[in-house]
Amino acid sequence: MSELYTGTKFKYINKSKTFPEHKNLKLLKSWCDIFNRNKFAPPYPGGSSGNLSFRTKMNSNNFIITASHTSLSDAMKDSDFSEVVFCSVSKNIVHSKGIKAPSSETLMHYLIYKSRPDVNAIFHGHSAEIMKLAKQKTFPETKKELEYGTVELAEDVVNTLKNYNFVILKNHGFVSVGKTQNEVGNQIFEL
Repeated sequence: MSELYTGTKFKYINKSKTFPEHKNLKLLKSWCDIFNRNKFAPPYPGGSSGNLSFRTKMNSNNFIITASHTSLSDAMKDSDFSEVVFCSVSKNIVHSKGIKAPSSETLMHYLIYKSRPDVNAIFHGHSAEIMKLAKQKTFPETKKELEYGTVELAEDVVNTLKNYNFVILKNHGFVSVGKTQNEVGNQIFEL
């Protein structure tokens, strides 16, 4: 990660202090642990440099995502996740349910779900090893190095992902998308 993490860059409106509940949350916790053990999302003080999500309803842009300032591990609690129920990209506002604010890359996840109805899971990490492997295999890369958590980065990722399920974020990290969490995670290991 090229800059110091300072938190979310959007206005966060909490709609409910209830924990997200979903049958696929247990699997997401497992993938968070896998990301942690394989150093796909390196730690920083108070969290991990990565975020994972899955779409909660068909034909909807609602999703559960790792919360901001959360360490990915095998001991994640339901309170370490937020359910995003509405985003206004033009106003830079995110509405969600949960104890913590959603990940700083929530707008990126939202725009991917909005533009790709075929995508039901998104994993974003910052592994130098994965970046090196992906560049050797000439995976597509975003055009510019852009600040994390911004609409500009999210839009660049969406444009680059149009015909792909794996892209490199220039000098930042990678994004893997697909129909299921297992598909998304396994394609990282297949690099």
